Amino acid sequence: MDLVEDLAEPGVSVVAACAALGVSRATLYRTTSPTRLPTLHQRAPSPRRLDDSERQAILGVMHSEEFVDQPPMEVFAKLLSRGIYMASIRTFYRVLAELGESKERRNQRLPHPYVKPSLTATGPNQVWTWDITKLATLQRGIFLHAHVIIDLFSRYVVGWMVAVKECKHLAAQLFADTVARHGIEPGLTVHSDRGASMRSDTLAQLLATLGVDQSFSRPHVSDDNPFSEAQFKTLKYQPDYPGLFTGLLHARAWLEPFFEWHNDEHHHSGLALFTPAEVFFERVMAVHAVRQETLDTAYALHPGRFPNGPPQAAMPPAQVNINPLESLAVSIDNPRLADAQATASKSLTVTHAPMNMLRRDALAAATAAIPS
Repeated sequence: MDLVEDLAEPGVSVVAACAALGVSRATLYRTTSPTRLPTLHQRAPSPRRLDDSERQAILGVMHSEEFVDQPPMEVFAKLLSRGIYMASIRTFYRVLAELGESKERRNQRLPHPYVKPSLTATGPNQVWTWDITKLATLQRGIFLHAHVIIDLFSRYVVGWMVAVKECKHLAAQLFADTVARHGIEPGLTVHSDRGASMRSDTLAQLLATLGVDQSFSRPHVSDDNPFSEAQFKTLKYQPDYPGLFTGLLHARAWLEPFFEWHNDEHHHSGLALFTPAEVFFERVMAVHAVRQETLDTAYALHPGRFPNGPPQAAMPPAQVNINPLESLAVSIDNPRLADAQATASKSLTVTHAPMNMLRRDALAAATAAIPS
């Protein structure tokens, strides 16, 4: 801009100087003009504005015992029907907004603080999760309901049922039969969402009688029961899944071999490729020994194919969690902090202890009665 001013001597116009340098005249005038301080323009009050006495009268009516919990629209209509006009509905709202009273005026139920469920299983028959999924039929709008109970630690399907409707009595019967078949002792925890059957008094009374604790997902939280949801995806994404069932007999005929395959043949990615039955019936060590021997033989034949050294057969996780507490995440860089958090976690987290002798005997009896 200094060059433009130097060229704009007497005899050279500003237009010619800006054209010679390729500068806009508007830019020149904007940069060389003195900066103007911003001025605050106070808006003049509207001549239609209510005076202070009229505004206080509106507040007095809205705070009266008759209208203290009524919205401005209701108050305006009632006063108008009585031959009283104080202001427009919008003015009622504007006066209340100045005092922060324009929100809901009726009594409101406070939101319920639902606790985030946190479960840990270190062995079979400590935590079960269950859910109900719909199976479409050939009739539009008609669905079958598959009730499936899985063991959290092993993903083993311990019980299932398909019915034409979701019913609390059928759910209670399913749990009564499943608990009796597996010989479950008191101490089991059953986790589910907040469906009608899950929250029913019939099922709650039965589980309380059997010494079984209940755990529920939080409302509108999709990942509080992830293992049952993942199992349903495995079910419905099978290559031979019919998609539409003709009826109960068709659904049962397809589900029975599927659950047998899932328990005995499906090598689960979350179980280090062991089958749920191998983990549930504690056959992991025998299978692991065979796998490790096979890997050792392969390494001995071609050690160069294993750049990271002798391969080790993976083991299933020692514990399975639903929403593990953040206090369990211990930094390995600080041993003192790790010890302190480990001590604190013992008082914060309740995990299921290994099965006692009675539960082991019951499990052995169930193993002999159910083909694996």
